[in-house]
Formats: sequence, C-alpha cells, structure tokens
Amino acid sequence: MSEQRRIAIALGSNLGDRLGYLHRAVDSLNQLLNGLVVSKFIETSPVGVRPQPTFLNGAVVGLSQDNPRKLLKSLLAIESQSGRTRPTPGSPRTLDLDLILVGSKVVLQPDLELPHPRFRERLFVLAPLAEIAPTLVDPITGCSIATLLRKAKSRGDR
Repeated sequence: MSEQRRIAIALGSNLGDRLGYLHRAVDSLNQLLNGLVVSKFIETSPVGVRPQPTFLNGAVVGLSQDNPRKLLKSLLAIESQSGRTRPTPGSPRTLDLDLILVGSKVVLQPDLELPHPRFRERLFVLAPLAEIAPTLVDPITGCSIATLLRKAKSRGDR
C-alpha cells in the first residue's frame, strides 16, 4: 500500500454562485482527501486573463495515497460536475481546482506538472495555503509556503 502524502489544491470560482460552487467542491474534496483543512475564501482580481468577474479563491490540504494522475482526474470530474467548461484558455469558470502539491512529487508531463508551475507567483494561491499549511515545502525550491508568500509579496506579485 502507498504512503499518504499531503496534497495541496487551490480553488477558485468567478461565475454564478461562487460560494456555492466552492462549498460543493469542498464537500467533494472531503470525500477524496483525509483530514481535509480548508482556508478562508478571499475575493481576488483576475490575474493574467482578459477582463472578467472577480474570483473567490481558497485552498485545501489533506492526505491521500492516490497518484497525481488519479488526483487530477478526480479534480477534473469535480469541475465538470460544477458545470465547468473550457471554451478558451483563461475563460471565466464556475469552478477551478488546481493540483498544487502532491507531497514531494515532481512531475513534468505535457498535461500534468507538479508542483503547479505558476503557484509561486500567485498570491491568491499562496495566501490561502499559508493560512492552513505555512510549513508545507515546495520540493523544487525547498522553501516553505510561508517563505514563498513573503517572497511573492516583496516582488509585488498578485
């Protein structure tokens, strides 16, 4: 049997009943991960996309022995159940679930990259994660989430 690893997932929604979508996602993630810890949800401006509605963002951390591919497939299914469509890259969404960390796993594949390639520059990911798991370590940089958040703030990242 595989060991349980700490899993970090970022959540976001900027269409429809944003809070409702996030709460339903947390309910689904509670079935997927053991010992789920959920951050507060914060309102944020869209970053790196055309003008669109503001987001509610948050993060969860829990334990799983599932491999990254299986976790990603589960996240995509939860998004789909919430009516997520992907008409164009960066389009508004009912629910966005990003797999940020799977323990100390490093994966570089066309459709799966771990740790998430842009999470170190995204305050809307780092701030909620630092609230619930400040000591979680990025296996690429060796930095804790709290340190990554401090660095992102000092650079003026959004």
